[in-house]
Amino acid sequence: MMALNRGKEEEAAPPTAKPEDLSRYLPFDGNKAYQHLVDVCKLGPRVSGSQAMKLQQDYIQKALTAAGAQVQFQSWDIRHPETGQPVTLSNIFGRFHPERTERILLACHYDTRPYADEDPDNPKAPFIGANDGASGVGLLLELARHIDKLDTKYGVDIVFLDAEEFIFDRERDPFFVGSTYLAEKYRNADINFRYKWGILVDMVGDKDLQIYQERNSISWRDTRPLVIDIWRVAKKLNIPEFVSRPRHTVNDDHVPLHDIGGIPIIDIIDFDYPSPGYGPKYWHTTKDVPENCSADSLAKVGKVILTWLQELE
Repeated sequence: MMALNRGKEEEAAPPTAKPEDLSRYLPFDGNKAYQHLVDVCKLGPRVSGSQAMKLQQDYIQKALTAAGAQVQFQSWDIRHPETGQPVTLSNIFGRFHPERTERILLACHYDTRPYADEDPDNPKAPFIGANDGASGVGLLLELARHIDKLDTKYGVDIVFLDAEEFIFDRERDPFFVGSTYLAEKYRNADINFRYKWGILVDMVGDKDLQIYQERNSISWRDTRPLVIDIWRVAKKLNIPEFVSRPRHTVNDDHVPLHDIGGIPIIDIIDFDYPSPGYGPKYWHTTKDVPENCSADSLAKVGKVILTWLQELE
């Protein structure tokens, strides 16, 4: 993803928060979400088409199946932007109650950037992507355990998007390949369902969590009510890390899903990693590792989304 513009930098101390008692966020289990994050990071960089990506696909499929989801792979081939060789990409769906025609879409990207290209010391270093990649995977896999138990009229699709940042040359290579492919197929498909709402989660594991309202999400007329509702839930739950004002305009997977697919989807993202005004960013550097993420943050975001789903009418 890319931040197109952002608000004034704010002074902040480095992340020092002590771990909380996560029982207040149950049934969403932040420790289980964090363990998923750690497990996929142990596979190494999950670049689209790589062996580690294939192992991650198996991991996701097993976890979704265990949660009771109907698992579907949406696969297609592209040319590798550097070698020209074919690369198979896959968006992975976990579908709950697929017979329901009114549906909710929960999304994240699960690929990692080929290099830690923002690292000041080694921009060609391998990129682990604990927050930018694995945090969304961990959160949605833990959330999947609770979807089948929801008392709701809506079906839920969880989708793991490939090739969000299969980028070797920023001027040449397209961003958001997986979400664009999904959006085009959804727009043109002869299907009997539509997505009522969508939520994209990205970079939600930062130890010093501060989630501002993403400017596209709060500006689009069809998604503004969803932003307001999510932040209302966070306030009710006394989770102040959801800050009720905009800060960044982020070009992320929600943009093609909204603009091409017509899905009213918002982006829940903490783009200030580790925090506003605190030194060099961890984003796209070798510091984006599990040690700089936390179960606390995943629990807070997961609790908000699960509560919103429980209250949805």
